[in-house]
Amino acid sequence: MSQPVSQKPQSAISPQRTEDFPEWYQQVIRAADMAENSEVRGCMVIKPWGYGIWEHIQQQLDRMFKATGHTNAYFPLLIPLSYLEKEAAHVEGFAKECAVVTHHRLESQKQPDGTMKMVPTGALTEPYVIRPTSETIIGAAFARWVHSYRDLPLLINQWANVMRWEMRPRIFLRTAEFLWQEGHTAHETKEEALEETERMLHVYEEFVRDHLAIPVIKGEKSERERFPGADITLCIEAMVQDRKAIQAGTSHFLGQHFSEAAGIQFTGRSGAKEYAWTTSWGVSTRLIGTLIMAHSDDDGLVLPPRVAPQQVVILPVTPKEETRAAVLEACQALAAALRAQTFAGEPVRVQVDTRDLAGGTKNWEWIKKGVPVRVEIGPRDLEKGSVAVSRRDRGLKEKEFLATEEFVSGAVAMLTSVQDGLLARATAFRDANMVKIDSLEAFEKYFTAARPEKPEIHGGFALCHWAGSAEDEDRLQKELGVTMRCMPFGDEFREEGVCFLTGAPSVRRVIFAKAY
Repeated sequence: MSQPVSQKPQSAISPQRTEDFPEWYQQVIRAADMAENSEVRGCMVIKPWGYGIWEHIQQQLDRMFKATGHTNAYFPLLIPLSYLEKEAAHVEGFAKECAVVTHHRLESQKQPDGTMKMVPTGALTEPYVIRPTSETIIGAAFARWVHSYRDLPLLINQWANVMRWEMRPRIFLRTAEFLWQEGHTAHETKEEALEETERMLHVYEEFVRDHLAIPVIKGEKSERERFPGADITLCIEAMVQDRKAIQAGTSHFLGQHFSEAAGIQFTGRSGAKEYAWTTSWGVSTRLIGTLIMAHSDDDGLVLPPRVAPQQVVILPVTPKEETRAAVLEACQALAAALRAQTFAGEPVRVQVDTRDLAGGTKNWEWIKKGVPVRVEIGPRDLEKGSVAVSRRDRGLKEKEFLATEEFVSGAVAMLTSVQDGLLARATAFRDANMVKIDSLEAFEKYFTAARPEKPEIHGGFALCHWAGSAEDEDRLQKELGVTMRCMPFGDEFREEGVCFLTGAPSVRRVIFAKAY
């Protein structure tokens, strides 16, 4: 007798994560109506639901920056080419990604076939680069603003867009134009600048962990992976569900390189002229891509409540016209009661979905958008004084019937449970896929797909003793597609051993992984 063919569970997203993770990621974005590719190659249109997530990331991070003494400013999009040329290591690092403006007007010219064509004219005396990052132009401003040690520290942040020409774009993760914040600071002493570099890395760690519910590992980048022109680059590294790494934020100690190039000098306490010590640090819309890959499932997006555009969606069930008004009134009353409460210091965000659509259609839309809590209210619920509650972090068929007052009084605790549960789940996943490896043979095996038909197998985080060179790192990336993600902080990573590649003595383990 033939065995019955096992069927995979039905899901809203196809392909599923285990079948084709990169395509699954794109389909989650499409199903949640977050963003789409634009007419400009490598650029994206961020739609309202996706931009709503970015707004909450921006607002919450901005409060954290201001709490540490930083203020916002804005600097030009166009950077004179000569500014970039002043810092050789910096411009070399970004040269292949720069978009350059060379003309300042267009003229229409009639073609032989009678059509009109717009032709750039008015060549600029000096080309401008569309900012790939703003160290050079902000450095020029700092040079005008800083005169004395009394003007320091200068703690500035900018919310802006940048452009880095991207050959292999992927929405949110790598696009030619993206949104970000870039902090730039100038200090009197090296020690103060180093302290700032570490402080802002801690802010990023706290935000990604407590707001995005993603655990990260803090560490220092190797010289090969360092930001162009920096003395030290610190980072936070996250693991997503295909066990690859994503660099979720960086903080750079720039030493005096940019100060010397831009002329950021001040009269010190002794009366002598000194160069300032500077830092820069930033995160971008890449955080949204990280969030998607860390939490979402085969039915769509899963959002941590702290950054969800709507935390609770109320779905009226109105099968009969004669009960419609009463149901809608009850939904609005419930929404008002929820908005009167605060979650994470802000009023609970609630939407009543009154669109003229079938209940099942609306329910699936909000599932795919990842809203943390869905509430259904119909005529029978009014009679019982209850509501039907579904949580996005649980099975789709799990529904809890609660007295309305009980739900209202426990709503904040429920949102907290969703937030904390997502972090716990992501932490357990990362820890289960982080292993110590002490030989090249084991390293190669770990990062080689066990089955050719399953290319989504990528190992995870390999904790290895390391005493290799930049050339050795090049070799591992070329042969296995693996890079050193960071030299992690923490005593648990410090121990005597030998490098798995060179056999040389090592005093710490570093993290290797495949990465986005």
